[in-house]
Amino acid sequence: MPYITPEDRAKMDAVVSSMMLYGVEPNGKLNYVLFKLCKVMGISSYNSYKNFIGELEECIAEIRRRLLAPYEDERIKENGDVE
Repeated sequence: MPYITPEDRAKMDAVVSSMMLYGVEPNGKLNYVLFKLCKVMGISSYNSYKNFIGELEECIAEIRRRLLAPYEDERIKENGDVE
């Protein structure tokens, strides 16, 4: 996970808050926003597209590691593991 400066974090948090205010959810709207962002960033090279995709893939890895895995661990404690 890229740990950015507190100043940059505050700016990005404002973007996230605006997205929440406008109802951006993982129901197609988030997909639209990310795709549109990629288009309007002026990306014009294979390497830049590759880097954008890499950012998305690393975000997926962080969601799995920091959000999904603890959730699964908690459910295992509550319901038992697969035997």
